[in-house]
Amino acid sequence: MEKVAIVTGGGQGIGKAITKKFLENGISVVVAEIDESAGKEVEEEYSSLGKVKFIKTDVSKEEDVKNMVDETIKIFGKINYLINNAGIGINKHISELSLEDWNRVIGVNLTGTFLCSKYSYPYLRKEKGVIINIASTRAFMSEPNTEAYSASKGGIYALTHALAVSLGPDIRVNCISPGWIEVSEWKKKSLRRPPELTELDHKQHPAGRVGRPEDIASLV
Repeated sequence: MEKVAIVTGGGQGIGKAITKKFLENGISVVVAEIDESAGKEVEEEYSSLGKVKFIKTDVSKEEDVKNMVDETIKIFGKINYLINNAGIGINKHISELSLEDWNRVIGVNLTGTFLCSKYSYPYLRKEKGVIINIASTRAFMSEPNTEAYSASKGGIYALTHALAVSLGPDIRVNCISPGWIEVSEWKKKSLRRPPELTELDHKQHPAGRVGRPEDIASLV
């Protein structure tokens, strides 16, 4: 029986790797992506792997999320998996970080996770589905000038365990908190480039290398 996943931010980076992994496992995918060129590229590039549909979506906007979920149901009739991956970061000192900057990061990363979970809920419940939120090690260990991003990812971590107790056992909710993931080879074509990593970059990690999007996709 066909299973269906929504991957927000599925046009590049970790989201693109997750999209590919789902398709390779016979799962149809809706790529909810704000970047139209990235979304269309994935739809074209991965069409031979399975059913993949790009729906342009700004996850911080309630009407966009409602439309994306409605279109998913019209096309596929169900939702089994929701991967809340869409995320942005703005690195500025707090003295230069505007309220608009703050609200944009919180809006995409945290509010987007809330909205997609809220509107997917009835369909996920029907299918005994799964929500996986992509948080970050920044939820627990910050770098300078990452106040908005770190707060958003900490919020995702807290939202995840709240959703888990509210929606279980009908829906399983969990999160993944990646560290350094090198995404340069998983960007859209116009931005794609070989990784520029040093031996020291790799030695910082117990695994002996910087993380890759495929590593996160394998956990989903």
